[in-house]
Amino acid sequence: MLEKQLALLLILLCSVSSHVQNCLGLEDGISRSQFPKGFLFGASTSSYQIEGAPLEDGKGLSNWDVFSHIPGKISNDENGDIADDHYHLYSEDIKLMSSLGINVYRFSISWTRILPRGIYGDINPSGIKFYNKIIDNLLLRGIEPFVTIHHHDLPRELEEQYGGWLSPLIQRDFVYFAEICFKSFGDRIKYWTTINEPNLIADFAFIRGTYPPGHCSPPFGNCSAGNSDVEPLIAMHNMLLSHAKAVELYRKHFQEKQGGVIGIVAHTFMYEPLRDEEYDRQAVKRVLSFVVSWCLDPLVFGEYPAEMRSILGSQLPKFSHEEKNLIKGSSDFIGINNYGTLYAKDCSLSACPIGADRPIRGFVETTGIRDGIPIGDQTGNPRFFVVPSGLEKIVDYIKIRYHNRPMYITENGYSSPPKPDETVNDLLQDFKRVDFHKAYLAALLRAIRKGADVRGYMIWSLMDNFEWASGYGIRYGLYYVNRDTLERIPKLSVQWFSSFLNNTINTSKQDLKELFYCGGGVLSGGGSGVVV
Repeated sequence: MLEKQLALLLILLCSVSSHVQNCLGLEDGISRSQFPKGFLFGASTSSYQIEGAPLEDGKGLSNWDVFSHIPGKISNDENGDIADDHYHLYSEDIKLMSSLGINVYRFSISWTRILPRGIYGDINPSGIKFYNKIIDNLLLRGIEPFVTIHHHDLPRELEEQYGGWLSPLIQRDFVYFAEICFKSFGDRIKYWTTINEPNLIADFAFIRGTYPPGHCSPPFGNCSAGNSDVEPLIAMHNMLLSHAKAVELYRKHFQEKQGGVIGIVAHTFMYEPLRDEEYDRQAVKRVLSFVVSWCLDPLVFGEYPAEMRSILGSQLPKFSHEEKNLIKGSSDFIGINNYGTLYAKDCSLSACPIGADRPIRGFVETTGIRDGIPIGDQTGNPRFFVVPSGLEKIVDYIKIRYHNRPMYITENGYSSPPKPDETVNDLLQDFKRVDFHKAYLAALLRAIRKGADVRGYMIWSLMDNFEWASGYGIRYGLYYVNRDTLERIPKLSVQWFSSFLNNTINTSKQDLKELFYCGGGVLSGGGSGVVV
């Protein structure tokens, strides 16, 4: 009784503030009920980042299993050998999802858990069994599986045999892997994505060299192999054709019977002109083409963006007539991964840092800082800034450019800037993560109200995990994972998201703590630094 009286008193105190809706977790009056009927709310993960068990039950070596063990490649020389041990703890993790109240869970299938040696070996029945258990457990709890066929980790043997994504042979091998997935799991999977962020793989693996196979060339880096001006274009071309051929297979032999949909996931930023000049406004258009439309234009229109064709000329691979017919229209929906907004500066007529002034970058420099001031709150990733309106704008851009094809926000998440004296309690009191998701959901709702056909929103991530080259130092999870015990501990964001999903405002002691904190200003606009 006392708790309820205190809660009512705090709500009354909040009501005198102009930030009452923020205080109650209802920024801009936002609630789950305002989203379209059937809208999917969930969380995302990927196989290498959470599973561990790299050689257990017949699994083969992936590119990341090898790359993460090369000294100096990963922060603190960490790796995914254990990760979150989801391979052994999947049942407990699905219980967490169920208690959270999500109705969709996006995860990926480890290529080497199904095909330890790619096309050069047999199917691993233990791998099939593992993902069957995940899928069946999810469905038993009313959670829709949203499956990514490839999320960065591919068989190491394919890189050794013919160079992985640099060879057209991988198109055959990817389709073979996809077919096994469709046959083994498709009777229960209604949402497929072929490849996660091919545009990011092309950039990080073949321009910067920070992802396997670690290819780059000056001025982007000093790798032992690679050509940063050419290889990313070849790799992307093979990824897009791999996608298109897998989609063709699915539509011809599985889709009608299984009743699912299939798409791709694009890595996206939104951009703003650095200076109030036409050259920088044109730079915004170019960088959107070189980052977002590089991935999506071929799938909708059958060819690369005009800006890329004009600048890159003969270096840009061309689709044959047959390939154009194959790739055009090869996506039932568009998955959008979005973590922030950057400024764009023209480098065709202005001096820029080395690298930004090259054709592969569209002669555009991107930065999150203007006149010493960040574009939004800084996060654990130096390139990710909190700018909720950027999500609204990138959804608008994709809606208009691609004729409002169905969209899903497949990743959107927040990591706090690491602090040397940060305690576990600090990590659990993740008020800024709550701020972030409330603001981004409000921005997404604005886009939907303007007509965008967005059908789902998935938080990255369900739990803290192996964040690629950053190791375990950056945390996006709703659940904190103790690196020594692997215990999953809910952060405040779990309570907020659960309340949001259930359209409730609870009055537990923890909620009272949040309300007290709210009155102190963080959620009422006194310290979040969120740019809306």
